[in-house]
Amino acid sequence: MSVFRSAVADWYEVPTGSMKPTIEEGDRILTDKMAYDLRIPFTHVSLLRLAEPQTGDIIVFDSKVADNRLIKRVIGTPGDIVSLQNNELTINGEKVSYSTLNESIRWLDKTEHLKGHAHTIRLTKSAASLVQFPATPIAAVHYLVMGDNRDNSADSRVIGLVPRDELLGRAERVIVSLDYDDYYLPRSDRFLKRLE
Repeated sequence: MSVFRSAVADWYEVPTGSMKPTIEEGDRILTDKMAYDLRIPFTHVSLLRLAEPQTGDIIVFDSKVADNRLIKRVIGTPGDIVSLQNNELTINGEKVSYSTLNESIRWLDKTEHLKGHAHTIRLTKSAASLVQFPATPIAAVHYLVMGDNRDNSADSRVIGLVPRDELLGRAERVIVSLDYDDYYLPRSDRFLKRLE
C-alpha cells in the first residue's frame, strides 16, 4: 500500500481555504500520481514523462520555497506570458473572461474562463494585496500557479514559479470531506466530487 500511495495515487488533507470554493478545508483529495510521470516510489525521480500539466489543472506539489506540500491551479505553462491586473488575468496578450456567480458582503465568486476551462474563483471585497503582477514569462519546465481563493493564497505571487520536478500529481476528486466548523461532521454532498 505504501508503494501504491507513493507512486500511483494518494490522498491529501487540505488544511487551508486557499482553493475555495473549489476545495474546502477538511477535504481529502485523491491525487493521480501517474498523471504526469512514472516515478521511482518514495522519490521525486521520474523514470518516464507521461504528460505535461495543462492550464486549468489542479496540481499537488512539494514546494521547496514554502517548505510545504501545496495544492494550486496551473495558470501559466512554459512559454506563456501571464499578467494579473485588478484580479483579471491576461495570458499571451488575451484577456481571460469572467462572469459573476455569487456575491456576499465579504466575497464575490466569479467563473473564470481559462483557455476553454471554466472554474470558480473567489475574491475578497476588502482585500487589496496580491491583486496584481506584471507580465511574467514562464520559463521552461516551470509553471505559474494560483489558488482559486485569489486574495487568500500563497501561490506563485509569493513562492515564485513552480519547477516541474516538485510536482507530485494532479488532484482528481474529493474522496471525503469533514466540516471543521461543525464538529468535524461529514459533508456528504462533497463525497467523490470531481474537481474542475
